[in-house]
Amino acid sequence: MSDKFLFPVHADIHDLQVVFVEENDEFVNDLGIKVVGEIGGVGMPPAITNAIFHATGKRIYELPVHFEKLI
Repeated sequence: MSDKFLFPVHADIHDLQVVFVEENDEFVNDLGIKVVGEIGGVGMPPAITNAIFHATGKRIYELPVHFEKLI
């Protein structure tokens, strides 16, 4: 077993499309919406932690990132 792990990066996310579908759905939140935006955010944490590494030289392996971890 390898000691290296593959993390998703921004390049792994292909073109995303937003589609609004008209429907009468009673199972929505108080604003009347459903959320599926988490799918598009899969590359964001690795991109942010890589930017922190390039700026500070410190690797972050746990989320959320706190300023105290950078010291």
